[in-house]
Amino acid sequence: MAQQILIDKLLQACIKQGASDIHITVGQPPVFRLHGRLRKLETKVLEPDDTVALMKSISPERCQRELQEKGTSDFGFAFHDLARFRVSIFKQRGNIAMVLRQIPNEKLPVEKLGLPDQVVKLVFRPRGLFLVTGPTGSGKSTTLASLVNHINETVDHHIITIEDPIEFYHDHKKSTINQREIGVDVPGFAEAIKRALRQDPDVILVGEMRDLETIEAAITAAETGHVVFATLHTNSAQGTVNRIIDAFPGNLQDQIRTQLSTALIGVVAQTLVPRIGGGRVACFETLVVTPGIANLIRENKTFRINSAIQTGAKFGMQLMDDSLFNAWQAGLATEEDVLAKAHRPDDLSQRIVRAKRQMMSIEEGDGDVIDAEAF
Repeated sequence: MAQQILIDKLLQACIKQGASDIHITVGQPPVFRLHGRLRKLETKVLEPDDTVALMKSISPERCQRELQEKGTSDFGFAFHDLARFRVSIFKQRGNIAMVLRQIPNEKLPVEKLGLPDQVVKLVFRPRGLFLVTGPTGSGKSTTLASLVNHINETVDHHIITIEDPIEFYHDHKKSTINQREIGVDVPGFAEAIKRALRQDPDVILVGEMRDLETIEAAITAAETGHVVFATLHTNSAQGTVNRIIDAFPGNLQDQIRTQLSTALIGVVAQTLVPRIGGGRVACFETLVVTPGIANLIRENKTFRINSAIQTGAKFGMQLMDDSLFNAWQAGLATEEDVLAKAHRPDDLSQRIVRAKRQMMSIEEGDGDVIDAEAF
């Protein structure tokens, strides 16, 4: 029973401290990821038996079987009514290891996401593909859960989510929500999307576009009159469009460009930067697919997307480096941390230097300090 208490204590401490992940592996104590940084707990070093017992105390039978057969398994579980955890159990050097990602029960109100209104309004379009992208742990699931919840509270839609595993649980509000878990309710993503088209959906959330078949199914669903949300592990809007096109064989790429130019409605690429004083701040690159941008996609001129974003502020568009610059200027994040996440760090660094000079010359010239927000 001692191990059962240990996992409960770990989960409680994780929730209390606001850690995003718990790492459990042989040869060191449990490790928390706090505000993006790893912290070892001051408890005993885990032995092979400890990690096995911890794994067994939370893993369903089917996942333990999959772990034996394939060497890894993923699942989600609720810890009382405090939070949910997404868990990956795996073998390493013959031992058992686990990573548990905390999924808060509360969904962020859409106003607190920090996305432009024009981008949030895209979710009420009658059809189209809306992508939320970024590296692992950049808050994609949180953004999607917030947008789905916003639809749920606002309109009477049928929303189907296809996830591996289910992360945020949604209640029926104005909308009806059915959540299907890969491996439990349905075998795979592509299959689930095809089936969903017969289930009278208005909105389909695809947890991850992992392979060609899933990407194809998602684009088809978006073309046939549904809003499809999906995620990809890409860092920029331009890179996201290229990644989708490159997933297809060369002879199909022209056709996909045409399909994507009509199906895609928006891309949000996001990253999390350590916040001064604790926590993290989300920075976004936003692409709204205007007729001009649809043309760039169709005509294979995706290299021009970044400059189109730069001139598309009135549509709610911005580049990641502008978002990072704003976070630095508002005093939310350090220069070092925003430069670490920049797409073009040299350019952003020069911009910060110029902004500092401007602020200093104003201070020296007037004797008054003018708020940096004025610029």
